[in-house]
Amino acid sequence: MTALATTAVPRERVRTRIWHEEPEAGNSFATRSALCHGYDVYGDMLGKARWVDMLFLLLRGEAASAAQARLLEALGLALANPGPRDAAVHAAMCAGVGGSTSAAALIAALSVGAGKSGGAREVWAAMKLFTECGRSPAAWERALAAPAAERAGIWPQAEHPPGFDPHAGQACGIVERTLQVLATLSIGPCLPWLAQSRPQLETAAGRGLAMTGVAAAALVDLGFTPDQGEMLHLLLRLPGAAAHALEQREQGHKSFPFFALDLQDDPGGAA
Repeated sequence: MTALATTAVPRERVRTRIWHEEPEAGNSFATRSALCHGYDVYGDMLGKARWVDMLFLLLRGEAASAAQARLLEALGLALANPGPRDAAVHAAMCAGVGGSTSAAALIAALSVGAGKSGGAREVWAAMKLFTECGRSPAAWERALAAPAAERAGIWPQAEHPPGFDPHAGQACGIVERTLQVLATLSIGPCLPWLAQSRPQLETAAGRGLAMTGVAAAALVDLGFTPDQGEMLHLLLRLPGAAAHALEQREQGHKSFPFFALDLQDDPGGAA
């Protein structure tokens, strides 16, 4: 018999700078050790590092300093639960009370919380402002007077300057408090400058500073890009959405806080 010629086929490999795994000797599908940007996750980090350390390492590719970890942890706490009046959390509540799966509740929160009005895309746009305008009052006044239009895509043009509240003339209490605390923790320039310049910026915008603006400044000070900040904002707000979805699932639809409607022309009321 004549042997058939064979050609070696190169193995397909996942190309990533983030993660490197060593397989078990007898099972190539099982992992013996895993490195994240060179750090031994299960050998050196587990039991010693915090969750925020892992978040920072995954996205930045380097270990967080103690100051950076404190700031990211404080930001995560401030964003963890936007509350039931937030549209993203309310979407998760609707999914929960309707009997949807846990995954569906979180997807609902992510979908509603992704946009340019209080959502992650607004944080992205606000981070762009911080990187482009720096700490120049004149540059900020020009940008707030005429927000730049995004290239045509899936996002509609925002109706208010990113990082500011479309419905209020000044920052609310929790936004002020969050800004004060984060500014004392930050080693970057944006948060302290924002805390000092907030009244002038609110006057220029004609609106109060929003939590998205505070989050954007913190994420820039932490060294994240706008794309990374957008991802983190989506992620850090999920715990509250999950908790409220579970609560509404347990309470049932009879206790669900539906919005009250005030009909100006109620045909039933005329009878």
